[in-house]
Amino acid sequence: MSAQTAAPPTQTAPSRRTRWLRGAREFILHAILQDRVLQRAYPGVMHLLIFWGMVIQLIGTVIVILQYPLFLPIELPWPRQAAYLGFELVMDLGGLMIIVGILMATLRRIVRKPSFLINRWDDWYALALLFVIALLGYSTEGVRLMSVSPEWRAWSPIGNLFAKGFTAVGLDLSGESSLHDFLFWAHTAVGLLFIASLPFTKLRHMISGSINIVFRPQLASGALEPIKDIETAEKLGAGEIDEFHSNALLMFDACVQCGRCEDVCPSTFSGMPYSPRSLLQALYTSMKENLISSSNTKESISFGDMVGKENPWLCTTCGDCISTCPLFIDPVLAVIELRRYMTLTTGDVPGPVGETLTHMERRGNPWGLPKENHAPYLKELGVRVLQPGEFTDTLLYLGCAFGYDNRSQGAGRALISLLKRAEVDFAVLGPAEGCCGETARRLGHEYVFQVMAEENIATFESVKFNRIVTPCAHGYNTLKNEYPQFGGNYTVLHHTELLAELIAEGRLTVDREADDQVHTYHDACYIGRYNKIYDEPRDVLGSIPALKLTEMPRHREHAFCCGGGGGHMWMEIDPNTRINHRRLAEVTDDAKADVVVTGCPYCLIMLDDAIRSKGLVEEVAVKDIAEVLTTHMDE
Repeated sequence: MSAQTAAPPTQTAPSRRTRWLRGAREFILHAILQDRVLQRAYPGVMHLLIFWGMVIQLIGTVIVILQYPLFLPIELPWPRQAAYLGFELVMDLGGLMIIVGILMATLRRIVRKPSFLINRWDDWYALALLFVIALLGYSTEGVRLMSVSPEWRAWSPIGNLFAKGFTAVGLDLSGESSLHDFLFWAHTAVGLLFIASLPFTKLRHMISGSINIVFRPQLASGALEPIKDIETAEKLGAGEIDEFHSNALLMFDACVQCGRCEDVCPSTFSGMPYSPRSLLQALYTSMKENLISSSNTKESISFGDMVGKENPWLCTTCGDCISTCPLFIDPVLAVIELRRYMTLTTGDVPGPVGETLTHMERRGNPWGLPKENHAPYLKELGVRVLQPGEFTDTLLYLGCAFGYDNRSQGAGRALISLLKRAEVDFAVLGPAEGCCGETARRLGHEYVFQVMAEENIATFESVKFNRIVTPCAHGYNTLKNEYPQFGGNYTVLHHTELLAELIAEGRLTVDREADDQVHTYHDACYIGRYNKIYDEPRDVLGSIPALKLTEMPRHREHAFCCGGGGGHMWMEIDPNTRINHRRLAEVTDDAKADVVVTGCPYCLIMLDDAIRSKGLVEEVAVKDIAEVLTTHMDE
């Protein structure tokens, strides 16, 4: 690499007004309306009932208190008459929502018992406390209705039910107020206990979770936080708990250990000794012991005892844990910070990681191959190489896999034939094309990434184009979402987007009908979950007449990882815990597909490896979407 210094981050921060408006929108959408909680029906409805029941009761209690001139010099003149009847009904229903939600939660923990759900003391404490508050509230209301017997008592249906129950057991409260006073003060005391419990139990997530939602780092989806002024930075990653940014510490505290992240984690599912929940819990424990406790002792995170030295390297950075978390807890952020520390500070990294990073430093690509070996088929196909100062409408950025990997080069040939067939004005950089640096960044070597980004941005600035198109999902995410951090702002398309555009415009037409083979599409994490490219590849496949297309159980935003992200392409993985084998099983056993189609070279390589290692070459094939399209077109 010719550059000697890393590129300084240059992305412009949004204005204060923009940040406040975004924060308000995020708070309403995610903390109040809880749209992400409802991604799972049963726990979503359960949590929504408890939350909104509490909100109703809290607002109602404030309204009742304001009926007396305790805090204001005047009494609140509402609710009265008909409005009061509605108020009583809503308050009763709010309490019922809490009780139903608690019963659902209890049933879930005792009967349904999902494997990822753990039971801790404060889980039961929170449920019991809320149940007692609701029970005492209804009891107080029931005694009041028995004592006063107003005409409108039917407007408090649950309280009235309690009153009838007390009467049925022979309780006589005529003219008696001591029991009501006792229940009232007991209800008040338990309510105050609830407030006092907030900092010490999982109930604090109502506050810390909401703060995390509003003030979490606002990065583009799929982007990592850059290390600013990396050449002079005193901290490179996090090796001790106090080296994590305050946003990360808030995130550790906000996590309620619900297990949703663990339930979708491909590493956990495949049997690796890794769990994003366990990682977050270990970091929270370290934070509590070293930063919150009064011992004033400063201990390191202790990779061996608390986190595990190999733990950060087991994450594929697929992002499913982030997308499924209602509170936007980001285990990937913690993983990357830990990797940065080991890579940039201690150098204590697994052998294959060190070898890959050495290739990137010396050869400029993770394959470790000479640059002249990059995409030799370009010359054979007569592809134009863009020279400095020249213009093209579409700059085709192939990426390392389509340049160096033999299997992916076939997909590269197919893509170029399609672009020529559609008469797209495109060109490549040829020998000037450099690695995007994504692998280095995910493996924790931020410096190498920033140097590569600087070199590539300088190359892009030396030519003229309207847009960049790349067939690499990881390169696409990097160019689109991470290069803007360093001043590289471009219109970037994935090749599935371009192919869908060309088909929609009639510039590409499919001539042949499909045979009887069943196809299924594998959503790559870095174009699917991180960048929401779901419809375009399916539109492309849908343009092929008679093509039999089926979906795997986990698809679109819930798609299962191929196992190649986060640098796992270059790591040695135990054959018994290979993620790509699990994904292949979904292709063959669940989707019953003959061909699995993808739009990512890493997925192509990983699934091809799984097919070969399982001896299924004759039963199933993996193809890039460009290859599928070309096989259904006349010569």
